[in-house]
Parts: sequence; structure tokens; C-alpha cells
Amino acid sequence: MPLPQLMPFAPHPLYFFTACTARRKSLLACAAAQETLTAVWARSLHHDGWAVGRYVLMPDHVHFFARPTGEGKSLTQWHQTWKSLTARKLTVGLTCPTPIWQPETFDHILRSAESYTEKWHYVRQNPVRAGLVPTADDWPWQGEIEALEI
Repeated sequence: MPLPQLMPFAPHPLYFFTACTARRKSLLACAAAQETLTAVWARSLHHDGWAVGRYVLMPDHVHFFARPTGEGKSLTQWHQTWKSLTARKLTVGLTCPTPIWQPETFDHILRSAESYTEKWHYVRQNPVRAGLVPTADDWPWQGEIEALEI
């Protein structure tokens, strides 16, 4: 009996990522961390072939969306790149002991616009659920680098 045909994935899928700090240290909910991460992510499209979209920095983890281009680094290579660059800058800028990041990163491919919208609304509410702010709009450590659509 022949195997069923599998539907191919989109050539440039939209990913949802969560990356945590090592030992869940509270390092990220500050201007220096936001400036560091957004500077690295802003150059990522040109240098690494990955476009970073919306993000929310929590004290000990970050949620963000990203998409590779046709010429982009592999997922593993790209994670190593942005984590390495940001770790070096955060170690100096925040005088944090290393390591900065946990080695693993959670990733999930989004398959529909509805999924993207639901995930973004859920992520935006993280600071509210954590009791850090009364509304998502009050959380200063969020933004968007590139407009990504599904």
C-alpha cells in the first residue's frame, strides 16, 4: 500500500519562539536588554536571513515571532548567532555573569493567521497575568522589528 502524500510546509514558515535566561535570572525587563535584543534582531534580516517581528520581554524569558528568508541561516545556526551576540553584549552592558541564556529554545511553527493572532494576544497578556502591569499596553518591554504576516 502506498504511503499517503504529506502536505509540504511553507518554504518560509512563521515561527513562535520562547527563550529563557539561564537559571531563570531576571535580566530582560529593562531598557538595556531591550536595546541589545532589538539591535541584534534588527540586523538579523540582512546578516542572517531571519526577520524578527513582534516580541515581549519578560524578566526571565522572551517571546517573539520570526521567519527565515530563502537565504537564511538554519534554525540552529540562527539561534546560536543571536544568543551569542546578545549574551556578549548583555554580559558587558548589564555586568551579568554568564551564561545568559538556557541552551534550548522552544519553537513552534504557526500555520494560520488565526493561530498567529491568538498567540500574539496570549503573549501580550503575559505581563498582566504575572501581575507586573494592569494592562498589556502598560508593559514597556514589547515591540515589533519587522511586520510579519502569515
